[in-house]
Parts: sequence; C-alpha cells; structure tokens
Amino acid sequence: MRSSPYWPVISHTTLRRVLPGFAVSSLGDGMAVVAVSWLAIELAPSADRGVWVAPAATAYTLSGTVGALLLGRFLRHRPPTQLAGWDTALRAGALGAIPVLYAFGALGTEGYVALLAVSSVLHSWGQAGVHTLIARALPEHDHLAGNAVLSGLGSLATVVGPPLATLLIVFGGPAAVLAVDAATFLVLAVTFLVAVPTDAVPQPNDHTAAQSSGFAVIRRCPALSGLLALSFAFFFLFGPVYVALPLHVSDGLGASAGVLAAFYSAFGIGAVLGSVLTGFLGRWRLWPTTVGIVIGFGALMLPLGLNAPTAVSVVCFGVAGLLWPPYSSLSTTLFQRSTPSALLPQALAASSAVRVLSVPLRTALGGPLTAGLGSVGALRLSGAGIALVGLLAASALTLRAARTRHEPATGPAEPTRTQAEAGTRRAWS
Repeated sequence: MRSSPYWPVISHTTLRRVLPGFAVSSLGDGMAVVAVSWLAIELAPSADRGVWVAPAATAYTLSGTVGALLLGRFLRHRPPTQLAGWDTALRAGALGAIPVLYAFGALGTEGYVALLAVSSVLHSWGQAGVHTLIARALPEHDHLAGNAVLSGLGSLATVVGPPLATLLIVFGGPAAVLAVDAATFLVLAVTFLVAVPTDAVPQPNDHTAAQSSGFAVIRRCPALSGLLALSFAFFFLFGPVYVALPLHVSDGLGASAGVLAAFYSAFGIGAVLGSVLTGFLGRWRLWPTTVGIVIGFGALMLPLGLNAPTAVSVVCFGVAGLLWPPYSSLSTTLFQRSTPSALLPQALAASSAVRVLSVPLRTALGGPLTAGLGSVGALRLSGAGIALVGLLAASALTLRAARTRHEPATGPAEPTRTQAEAGTRRAWS
C-alpha cells in the first residue's frame, strides 16, 4: 500500500480530512443525476414534461459557466479551501430548499429550475479550489495521483449513485434524494470551512498575479489554449452519443433497454478501472499520453458506427470508458504544472466553465445529427471526429516538440518568457 502512487494523497494531513467528505458528496451527486430530471417530470404539467426536463438538467450545470465569467473579480484571490467551501455551502442551501418547499406544496417548476441554477453558480470556482488545493498541498509528481483519486470517487459515484437514487425515489420520492444530496454537500462544506485550518495550504506570495482573469492567463499560454480547445472538442463531439446510442439500440438493433444498460454499465465499469490505473501513469509523458487517449477513444467509438456485433461494440465502449478518467486527470495535471500557483484558481475556473459549456451544446448537437445522418451515422461521425481532433493535436504536438528542440538555450532571467510558458515547457517533458 505504501508503494502505491496514491499513498501520498490519502496519507496527507490535509487531504485525508477532505477526501471522506468529497466521497460522500460525490455519492450524493451521483444520486442527483436521476433525481433532478425525475422531479422535473413530476412538477411539470403533463403536456410540458419534455419542455421542462432539459432546462432543469441544464440549469444544474450551466450556471457554473456564468459564475466563472462574472465573479472572477471577487473570487480569484480567495484561498482554495474557501472557494470549495462556499461552493458546497451554496449547493447545500439551494438544494436543501427544494425538498422543504416541495413538502409545503410551494415548489413550482420555475422556482425549481431557478434553485438548481443558483446551486451551481459557484461550481466552476469550487472545482478550481479543489484542484488548486491538490496542486498546492502535494509535490508536483503527486498531482496526477491526487487528481485521479478525485476522479475515481466521481466515477464510482456514477455507478453506485443511480441505483441508490432509484430505491430512494420508490420509498421517498425524488425530493428526498435531493435532500440527501444537500446533506452530503453540507458535510463537505463543513469539512472545507471548519476542519481544514486556513494555514494548512501554502499560499503564493504573488498577490498581483491574482488580479489576472483566467481566460487571460490561458490566452497568454498557447499550449494551455490548445489544451482547452482539445478538451472542448473532445467533450462536444462525444455529445451525439447520448442521443444516438439509445436510438441505435432500440431502432437499429431492435434490442431491449437491457442492452442499452449493458453499454452504460460497461462504460461505467471501465471508468472506475481507468480511475484506479490513472495514478500509475505518472512516469509517462503527459502531453503525448493525453493526445493519445483522444485518438484511442475516437477509434474505440468507431465500431458503434460501423455496425459491429453488439458484443464487440459493448466491449469497445467499455474500453473507451477506461480512457475517460485518465484524460480528465491528465489535462487537469497539465494545467496545474503549466500555471503559476497564484494564477491557478482563475485558470482552472475558466477551464471548468468551457468544459461545462460543452455539455448543453453537445446535447443540442445530438438531435439534428441523429435526425440527418441516422443513429449509426451520428455515432460514426462522433468517433471519427474525436479521432481526427486527436490526430490534429498530435501533429501540433510534434511541431511544437520540433521547435522546442531547435530553440537556443536561454538563461533563467529571460524577460520575454512568462512563468506559464516555463511551466508548460516542464509539463511537455
């Protein structure tokens, strides 16, 4: 156990106080995936149920992008534990109000969507605070393992949470699930705001750097801009799968819902295994590995769009799930290594905002693509598009590496090189 790459993470004085609360909160979020849509169906008029499910699901995530764009001036200089604590406290309060209002018969559809939106306003900043905490509490060579632990807890929650939510909905209704979710966020908020001392996390001395916006930090570093574009394209092009795969199973294969569940279960199991394996990739070169994952993921999606036997498609989809958590952890680690510590919260918040924005856009893309190309065509385009984006990134990576080898050596006092660029050079190798 002590030789595991995860031992420095779970044995760290500060992180071992945070991780139990994060595990409980992740489980609550895994349960909320089912409850948010189900309560929207219950609250909306029968004729408008389809109209309200999408806004409810979108409000629960999209407002984090708005918060990242509008609140940077007030939040980018805050300590990471404070950012994470405020986010989880707001989530606990807003989500906790939903079952209370529901119990008194005072919860309407519009109010429900509004509370979901309020609950997520600080979420990009909260995620930035958590990963900044990892970057500042651990030495650089342990960043990937720290990110992998958080990713693993989230992946496990997506497998365990929905069945638990289903049981609780049967006995207590979807509002009860959101009450449990709010309680888990309250536990995590108390952990960040009370159980972690303010001096437990090293703070950077460069206070003037914290005045920069996250997008300005990313814009000044071409490698980070490219990484953010790669992430957006990756998640965006995966979007049609959420629409096309169910239609492919029901209409194209003529199969039951059990086959669709097999696809999702295989992906979830693969994601859990991928989270466990991620920490062992620390000795690999991060940039080539990250880009290689995108290419491999796209290639594994192609059998779904080429009418391969169902068993083959399920296995490939499960292996694609194996690659999903490593990409998330590796890309976050690249941000942590490439960005000065004082600039990290706003850079990570901007990155989180862009990733969150890809969710509603990719869902909106799925409908027209499936209608125009059919479910198989949409799946084929998704896999080929992801693989192509990865190949383009690999070409850019090769050109960048060639330029770096031919650049003349420079001393440490070179005035034209920013801290972020220097950090990116370290991450490159």
